Amino acid sequence: MTVRIEADLLIPGRGEPISNGVVVLETDTIVYAGEAAGAPDTPDADVSMVSTVMPGLWECHGHFVGIEKPDMLATLTEPVPLRAARAVGDLERTLMGGVTSVREVGGFGLDIQPAIASGRVRGPTVYGAGAVLSTTGGHGDIHSIPLEFMHAIPGLGILADGVPEVMKAVRTNLRKNARVIKICASGGVMSEVDHPVHQQFSHEELVAIVEEAGRAERFVAAHCHGKPGIMAALRAGVQTIEHGSFMDEEAADLMLEKRAIYVPTRFVVDQLLHMEDILPPYAYKKGLMVADAQAAAMKIAVAKGVRIAMGTDIFVSGDMYGRNSLEIKFLQDAGMAALEAIEAATAVGPDTLGPQAPLSGQLRDGYDADVIAIDFNPIEDNSGWGDPDRVTHVWKAGQSVKTPA
Repeated sequence: MTVRIEADLLIPGRGEPISNGVVVLETDTIVYAGEAAGAPDTPDADVSMVSTVMPGLWECHGHFVGIEKPDMLATLTEPVPLRAARAVGDLERTLMGGVTSVREVGGFGLDIQPAIASGRVRGPTVYGAGAVLSTTGGHGDIHSIPLEFMHAIPGLGILADGVPEVMKAVRTNLRKNARVIKICASGGVMSEVDHPVHQQFSHEELVAIVEEAGRAERFVAAHCHGKPGIMAALRAGVQTIEHGSFMDEEAADLMLEKRAIYVPTRFVVDQLLHMEDILPPYAYKKGLMVADAQAAAMKIAVAKGVRIAMGTDIFVSGDMYGRNSLEIKFLQDAGMAALEAIEAATAVGPDTLGPQAPLSGQLRDGYDADVIAIDFNPIEDNSGWGDPDRVTHVWKAGQSVKTPA
């Protein structure tokens, strides 16, 4: 089926916007995107008239874990089918909010994506990491649980220490066709005992992870708040830095040298700081610790010209999902121009998968027909980001999945 989208404004994802633009979709591929004057005749097309058309958004740091409160203990104490059922709703909310692709860095994504691909579940395309790699006692550990239980009960992570164990952990995820490998290279906010600044994994372990992933043409994404973890991950060849809360100019320069991509995830910090009444006290305290530093780090990265991709670190089931695009406003708050922030949310997204990247994130001939329409001009007004109701249309793989009521 042919779909023709006629728009007051066409934003291609990378490049200058076009007034009076047209996008033509054939089955699951874009066959034309440009000025209306040059568009092909499509007499039998399904035509939609929209305000602004742009590529579907890329969420480059999401989780589908189905917990209703921000407490990771629930991943071990609540039944997996219950959490998976919640995640199905979160997937649909994400899609309706304009996100058509998710790089999921820990969660149910690898297991649910076949159901999405077959049409049994409505959601974005999920490029999953599988289980997160963590040191014993690291950010992926749940410290109040006896260690023998952590090894016996499947959770979000794999605890691995030493080169042989981290290599096996990477291979375990590759066995499930993980599209990216996720590691914890520093402490975190939602874990009890570890400090967000402290480095986790040794240089030898980090190099082994990157090399093992690289043999299978996978990028490594590193959770890093503290500078020691950021620097160690970059020196080992990690390709994307997540959070980067204590990044300074030296770390930003190394990111530029290594051509790494930064995924700041300001969304989750903003959300958690409004949850003092339900957050574990240790998590709220650590959230306060990283908040101001992260805001400063984002401004440093933007000023230096570090390549940035949009990600939220969304993980609490419910109405947060679908509001992912609010991260675009945070990127602009850090100094990005409107088009730069949109590029971070679209064209840069596939780059976080390296060799696994699909042709996506841009309105270009031959690219995947993942397209959205919004009812505002985001170059002049960013107030619509974060509101799923402002997303009027969604086409995923050329199929209409959202139209105005």
